[in-house]
Amino acid sequence: MKAGIFDSGVGGLTVLKSILEAKMFDEIIYYGDTARVPYGVKDKETIIKFSLQALEFFASHQIDILIVACNTVSAYALEEMQKSSPVPVVGVIEPGVWALKNKITHKDASILVIGTKATIASLQYQDKLRVNGYTSVQGLATGLFVPIIEEDIKDTKVLKATMKYYFSHISIPPEAIILGCTHFPLITSSIDEYFNHQSILIHSGEAITDYLYRHHQICMNAILGETKLKLYASSSPSSLELIANKWLNSPQSFIAD
Repeated sequence: MKAGIFDSGVGGLTVLKSILEAKMFDEIIYYGDTARVPYGVKDKETIIKFSLQALEFFASHQIDILIVACNTVSAYALEEMQKSSPVPVVGVIEPGVWALKNKITHKDASILVIGTKATIASLQYQDKLRVNGYTSVQGLATGLFVPIIEEDIKDTKVLKATMKYYFSHISIPPEAIILGCTHFPLITSSIDEYFNHQSILIHSGEAITDYLYRHHQICMNAILGETKLKLYASSSPSSLELIANKWLNSPQSFIAD
């Protein structure tokens, strides 16, 4: 089985890593639209247009399923992509909500959703959680984390200062934090440390494999050998290679589209 993974840049590598470890697909095509990252500051119409163009990229690769590893695209363009795609298109918001429901059962738990400005403004996470009965949900736009991660300066004073800027008004650590951007798992340890290891952190990479199994009957450990992987970027593939090699713990090469 052959899967496509689409992201605005490097963040989707966190989803890719989880799927690779789960051994669910024979082949994976990853496409990062690095020429136009970040998506999280763009308007809805632009996000939809770029996302539909990504569908055109995957058309020649004959994939069986497309995983949208971008919360902003999942929030604004998933429905349009599903209408236009000949194969199933799965976003990352539903898996994130699914994962939280499995880990947090009492409905009055304090939940913090962090993401790009566009994702938080869409209210997708907040509304879906409230529909499921959760009564204490807060959304917080933390978009500066994206360029920090894209530039690979995440282990610096810059990140610490940015976390203080965003989180200093939170006096009590939330019971759960949804990392509503697939870039953010790359700074999980820093966020966890900031909140004194008192919050459950939930990200889409961990959630997506269980979601694919339960909702699309794609089994984990379905393949015996290594997954064939092809990585594409719309611009500056070399910068993405550096982060991919570090995060995936193996040498990878991106192809400029």
